[in-house]
Amino acid sequence: MLGWRAMRSMLRNSRRELLVDDRRTYRGVDLLVIAWHIADLVDDKATAPRVAVMLPTSGAFAGVASGIWFAGRTAVPLNYLLKPEELQYVIDDCGADLLIASRQLCETLKLAPRCKNIVFIEDIPFKRPPTPRWPKLAAPDDLAVVLYTSGTSGRPKGVMLTHNNLTSNVRQMRKHVRFSRHDVFLGILPQFHSFGLTALTHVPFFCGCKGVFNARFVPNRVIEMFRQHRPTVFMGIPSMYNALMTVKDATPEDFASLRIAISGGEPLPKPVADGFKERFGIEIFEGFGMTECSPVTHVRLPGEDVPGSVGRPLPEVVQRIVDPETGRDLPPGVDGELRLDGPNIMKGYLNLSEETAAAFDERGFLKTGDMARIDERGFLRITGRIKEMIIVGGENVFPREVEEVIDAHPDVYATGVVGERDDVRGETVVAFVEPEEGRSPDPDAIRAWCRERLAGYKVPRRVVIVDELPRSPTGKIMRRTLMERIKAEQAAAVGA
Repeated sequence: MLGWRAMRSMLRNSRRELLVDDRRTYRGVDLLVIAWHIADLVDDKATAPRVAVMLPTSGAFAGVASGIWFAGRTAVPLNYLLKPEELQYVIDDCGADLLIASRQLCETLKLAPRCKNIVFIEDIPFKRPPTPRWPKLAAPDDLAVVLYTSGTSGRPKGVMLTHNNLTSNVRQMRKHVRFSRHDVFLGILPQFHSFGLTALTHVPFFCGCKGVFNARFVPNRVIEMFRQHRPTVFMGIPSMYNALMTVKDATPEDFASLRIAISGGEPLPKPVADGFKERFGIEIFEGFGMTECSPVTHVRLPGEDVPGSVGRPLPEVVQRIVDPETGRDLPPGVDGELRLDGPNIMKGYLNLSEETAAAFDERGFLKTGDMARIDERGFLRITGRIKEMIIVGGENVFPREVEEVIDAHPDVYATGVVGERDDVRGETVVAFVEPEEGRSPDPDAIRAWCRERLAGYKVPRRVVIVDELPRSPTGKIMRRTLMERIKAEQAAAVGA
């Protein structure tokens, strides 16, 4: 499905600027040439059904993904922010025997992943005439991509998204937000992230809009891109909006072309939303989604004056609020677990049949693990999380993974990790550490220990040394008590 849709978009826009990045501009025909070369490469080098991709955010990514689909395979975008051992786990788990990577990216980040075949995109002779071909046919339920997200044990889980999942989410977003060929998207989100992949790459690519990318988020550079490209659509995470407010020479005129600014990936702090509107006259509209949902399920639209809400469901998405213990549906205005159904909901988790079964209820709805409420008009408000996952700048962090790393430190007896609210990052990681008897762990040394073993966003912002961690009668560390302590400290700081 997606291979044919990609070819149609490339041919319809063969001479039109479709995607632009900090290196070059890609017309439809340029992307088609890339896709044909990649398809030949995949046929020659790959025997496995899945092909790993590790590239910086760029216009070329759409051509590479299309080439993988042309060859009838599944794309697995890799999160290059992971530590080497985490990255290697993903490559091994997905079973890819071909990795298409950027040499510059690997050298910059000092990454040396192991795979049977590694081909650097810089070495592919795109200037040679490619072999024209039609894309291989794919059934709606065939896998299009596998996106890895942190699992409940801290191990990344491969979310299996089908051709129908991604096609549906593009269609849903296009109908809901009413994107047109005249729109210009600006995006800096990584394409290994579902938000960056679908909302900022697939939507403009398949809708025939213009998409503008930059590999790194540098606030001054982003303002320059606003001035140069005059985007009508900007999507980012709250910390990006907060950072744009730090650019001293930025003015409301820089954002005058915008018709909608959407925030996702994590809750939008009120100070960020209010500050951006006061500074630039732009209201940020919050959305909601999950990797398991391809990812977008809700977006609040202009004219919908429901501050704090993430909007109503996209077309074809069905939402329910239930008692998480009984599964009983709850009435409007009552907090419960958000459960979702629709054509964009994942097929399951790769190689994890038990976790896949546990992710859905008896009616086939996805259990999001988020606490929420719906008003009488169907507007959704996220109120918390059932799970103990911490979201730092849009990335998932599971306490147990961080605890296991800190517990391995010779000066540490036990650790309790929780999230702390942060106006910039949404949340940050806080580690409460109980020392080994006779030891005096240093907080900075603990953080340095973590930096050597964890992705940067998983490293605790604060390490608090305590005489003894709170425990249940069975000896389990009570994270809720630690969270209550943080809330009390924050309340005291506000009242001081």
